[in-house]
Amino acid sequence: MSVEGQRFFITGAADGMGAATARLASRRGAPVFLTDINSAAGEATAQAIRAAGGRAWFEVCDVSDAEQVARVVARAAAAMGGIDVLHNNAGVIDSMFGDKAAVTVETFDPAIWDKVLRINLTGPMMTAKACTPHLKRSKNPSIINVASISSFVATPATLAYSVSKAAVAALTRGLAVELAPFGIRVNCYCPGVIETGMLRDFLEQAPNADQVVRDLIKTNLVPRLGAPEEVAELACFLAGDQARFINGVAWLVDGGSLAWRGTIDHLGM
Repeated sequence: MSVEGQRFFITGAADGMGAATARLASRRGAPVFLTDINSAAGEATAQAIRAAGGRAWFEVCDVSDAEQVARVVARAAAAMGGIDVLHNNAGVIDSMFGDKAAVTVETFDPAIWDKVLRINLTGPMMTAKACTPHLKRSKNPSIINVASISSFVATPATLAYSVSKAAVAALTRGLAVELAPFGIRVNCYCPGVIETGMLRDFLEQAPNADQVVRDLIKTNLVPRLGAPEEVAELACFLAGDQARFINGVAWLVDGGSLAWRGTIDHLGM
């Protein structure tokens, strides 16, 4: 699954799946340009990649700001000599913005709705727009969006998140059609419950985090949380030569959660 020489532009790369993808791609010979709103963690990730012998850059970027995205993409293309892979990983969940998110539709704060959709949906679109001129000049260009199992099923207290991730899956198909004439492949993957900073933030608001984790993995046929590194393997596969005939697809990486509608209690696990 070589991505040697593929120049990655990764949003939300300070932690979790974005950082794991950056580390794995770098180990396999790819230059990586990391962006995030968390400057300390993002720069630390880039420094660790450089210390291991990789080529990595970091800049702060808020994907909900289209002008900022355009500026940072231009600097990334200049630093790496182009862009081959856009990994749209930045994302947020309703509960990150306070208790107001975890209430009924009647009392849901419209500002939270707008913020989640700007980051999770408009952000990937604007980043794709900024990267497309550079991707057109690549020999193996692709866009990899991060959707979710919430693209297909709903869970409590994630109304805006679920809507945004369903739209990301649709955006992926739309961009695949739009960019096919230029040889740019567009895919997304749909993680289940992955051990990331977002999950940690979600659990911090739970009265019994251990019980929440047990409940979250009850539908997993692989009865545990997923690791960011496991998702990074899929991202690098989709970016590599082996995936040249794969386009417009939403890949589940959910431990088998959506393969059935039972819980592992039924299997004696």
